Amino acid sequence: MTALPVIVGMGGINASGRTSFHQGFRRIVLDLLSNELRQETYLGLACLMKLVSYQDGQLIDNTGEPINKEDIQQRFGEQVLAGTLIRKIEKEHFDPDATPWHQKSVLKSESKELTFTISKKDLPKPIPASWNTTELANEAGEASGVFEVTVAGNLEVFLPSTLDNPIKAAGQLPTGFDPASLYNSHHQPRGLQNVIFGATDAIRSTGINWEDILNKVNPDQIGTYSSSTQGQLHEEGLGNAMQGRLKGKRTGSKNAAMSLNTAPSDFINAYVTGNVGSTISATGACASFLYNLKAAVHDIQNGKVRAAIVGNSDALVLPEVAESFGNMGALANEKYLKMIGGSETIDYRRTSRPFGENCGFTIGEGAQYFVLMDDALALEMGANVLGSIADVFVNADGVKKSITSPGPGNYISMAKAVGLAKNIMGEKAVQEDSFILAHGSSTPQNRTTESHIFHTVAETFGIENWPVAAPKAYLGHGLGPASGDQLAWALGIFEHDIMPGITTIDKVADDVFTQHLNIATEHAKCTPKDIAFINSKGFGGNNATAVVLSSKVTLDMMEKRHGASAMVEYKAKLETVKSNQAAYQEQANLAQFELFYRFGEGMIDAEKIEISKDSMTLPGYANPISLDIKNPFEDMC
Repeated sequence: MTALPVIVGMGGINASGRTSFHQGFRRIVLDLLSNELRQETYLGLACLMKLVSYQDGQLIDNTGEPINKEDIQQRFGEQVLAGTLIRKIEKEHFDPDATPWHQKSVLKSESKELTFTISKKDLPKPIPASWNTTELANEAGEASGVFEVTVAGNLEVFLPSTLDNPIKAAGQLPTGFDPASLYNSHHQPRGLQNVIFGATDAIRSTGINWEDILNKVNPDQIGTYSSSTQGQLHEEGLGNAMQGRLKGKRTGSKNAAMSLNTAPSDFINAYVTGNVGSTISATGACASFLYNLKAAVHDIQNGKVRAAIVGNSDALVLPEVAESFGNMGALANEKYLKMIGGSETIDYRRTSRPFGENCGFTIGEGAQYFVLMDDALALEMGANVLGSIADVFVNADGVKKSITSPGPGNYISMAKAVGLAKNIMGEKAVQEDSFILAHGSSTPQNRTTESHIFHTVAETFGIENWPVAAPKAYLGHGLGPASGDQLAWALGIFEHDIMPGITTIDKVADDVFTQHLNIATEHAKCTPKDIAFINSKGFGGNNATAVVLSSKVTLDMMEKRHGASAMVEYKAKLETVKSNQAAYQEQANLAQFELFYRFGEGMIDAEKIEISKDSMTLPGYANPISLDIKNPFEDMC
């Protein structure tokens, strides 16, 4: 019997806000929310952005005066909107109008020699052959430690300078949100700070104490599946490891360890959950989240893991990233945005334009995490079911000319995903109750190739007017967590029956295949949906498609497997869980997060580990680890 991987919690942060309880999704579709939900969303974002705080039992605005929840939209609504989603890059990251760099220059003298003074500690080693150095004496006639240097000919130097960066916009975390201020971050890279926030938010959103989960399963039946696509590129990580020497700085002792793309899993295990079970850090370019999700889903399906934390984090709003992707023509830049818009004025909110007239993607940042359980454990814990993952299909492209160009692999993954959904739910459900969360990167090549895949698959399975949504229009492309953004949207659509349109485009581009698709340019209420297809196309031929089932479908499947009486018991436990969730939601809306950061807490004393032939017991864990491992090759032995 194959276990069903059930989603019971979600958390994280991106340009639209917090992930738990759909805050980020609600920010996208504000105008279609009820007044109550809209007020709650403004409250949560205003507190997240430090425009409003909660002190001594009341809300206080940023001038220190009390404020009512009902007045937040009027007072701070414009700031909340302006400080979220894609926007001009803020100087907290770097100044796109004056990005620092070193200008290579040649100093010349009107005479044949160039003369200057320099302190002894600043002399290069070795001293260039063209330099003639003389130590100067001080007033007492003693060595001063200052040298006069005479250079025969010209002198090449690098001078601090700035440039006008053609990449001006990014999907940045909400203005004012600082994950480092929420715990003792020890000068950790921004991407890992987001991991601590995202993983905590996801676990707390379940309404179940993590220790209670640990007490229900064996220690080796927990899994962490997480990575960052490009490692930790900020100065605390790979940035200083690669650039410190060239900038005249020392490379720190922690730079190398902090830079690894496995660090998100490492940090969750070491500082959040205390996990001693499975740990995997899979990367597949832009499909990295789905690679990790696939690993978790398969481990849950075959019973190796019963509960898992799955997610990705990347913090890529950096001048080096903008330059590298920009120089390969992948990012939307000023020149082409002006050509598309027919104006010298650029609307930075609309730089990401999936399936419209576009010129490249917009970089983003964020962290997305989800808590998964097998269906039996979810039932036993009374977990609130958000949906489930039927499977994730990954397929490569085969032989290629350009490593970055798309290929046939995504046709395979998408068709297999729809085929599985048809066999689970039936042909009519796929045709009428499904939708697509597209990769939608906002490049000219993507809009034609991905739409053709959807068109072809839709035609094959008899799907008409297939809804297609594209989160990158609002969030940018965070690379690793991008498909996590898509999964969060899928759960938001299931919850609110709202299909987000692509409002950053005026119309769908003429070369997009639209015959069987519904690529809307406005948000709209929709009939309840039960199936989401999350699609990702990564550099190098890393294609992946996930099949996500709604909570309604998931609960129906669980009842069919476990019986009506089991569901009655489950619903009784669910009431307590929902009460806990409501308490955390209220706390999170006030930006009172209390992040998990167990630095050195509860470390396992190896000398107290007890091992027998059949089991192993770890101090601090309720259940043992079985060593009676079934021989999978009985027919061969």
